[in-house]
Amino acid sequence: MHDKPDLAALIGSRICHDLISPIGAIGNGVELLLLEGTAQGPEVALISESVAHANARVRFFRVAFGAATGDQRIGRREVADILAGVTRGGRVEVDWQGPPDMARREVKLAFLLVLCLETAMPQGGRITVTRNDSRWLLLGEATRLKVDPDLWEVLSNPSALTEIGPAQVHFLLVQEETTRQHRRLTVEVAEKSVRLTF
Repeated sequence: MHDKPDLAALIGSRICHDLISPIGAIGNGVELLLLEGTAQGPEVALISESVAHANARVRFFRVAFGAATGDQRIGRREVADILAGVTRGGRVEVDWQGPPDMARREVKLAFLLVLCLETAMPQGGRITVTRNDSRWLLLGEATRLKVDPDLWEVLSNPSALTEIGPAQVHFLLVQEETTRQHRRLTVEVAEKSVRLTF
């Protein structure tokens, strides 16, 4: 018996797939202009930087929100490259210490949790991701945390009645993904840190 298709993940994959080509084409166009020497100045630098950031976000979203089957794998180098692109110039730093080869489904859940931790760090901070044996640990540390208890309750309580907007959709997806992977998420909130294990 097959699991019910994850419609949200399939839509996420489709959107990311359709966006990656035009974003790449814009980046290639900027590179050609630079090689020909016809484009100079801060405008071109801004376009180039924006294309690189958009490309990094789409790659991140493709893993976090896209479809992932049980046999798909992803390497630590690719994950590190995606995270470096997404966090470049931002307030949140992610130190990924996962194994060299990982199940894409597990990385998907970890990426969704990274988004949850970022939500709690509006002024920036550091997220450390480690995996030993079959357990993952995500530790978010910041000088100031902003943890909405009702929002975070959604992670462990499927019946929690909290209004979720587009900016917090990852909280709902974490709940679905932990169920799909038959995992149990533990959340520990302290004054300057949030510890997540699954």
